[in-house]
Amino acid sequence: AKSFSIMNKESIAELLKCIANPVKLDILLLLRGKKALNVSEIQLMLGCDCQQSMLSHHLIKMKDKGILSSEKQGKNIFYSLQMTAIADLFPILEQLEINS
Repeated sequence: AKSFSIMNKESIAELLKCIANPVKLDILLLLRGKKALNVSEIQLMLGCDCQQSMLSHHLIKMKDKGILSSEKQGKNIFYSLQMTAIADLFPILEQLEINS
């Protein structure tokens, strides 16, 4: 089995802490394999009660960690999944949920 370097473990822990939120996980699931979406589109598609300001906060945090990328088009900022390998975690996480 491949072992992680100490530096890599810290980075992985920070990344997992960043996505350890139900709304952030929903955002990642929504953006996986999709075109870029703006905050309003994400809010509408998630159908969540999350305020747009809180949704923007989540998006910015994940962008700062390199998980998402953003592109400004006029007044809108469109977000997309930059760290596409993170989507590979979801089948594993779904198995953990089933077995718990």
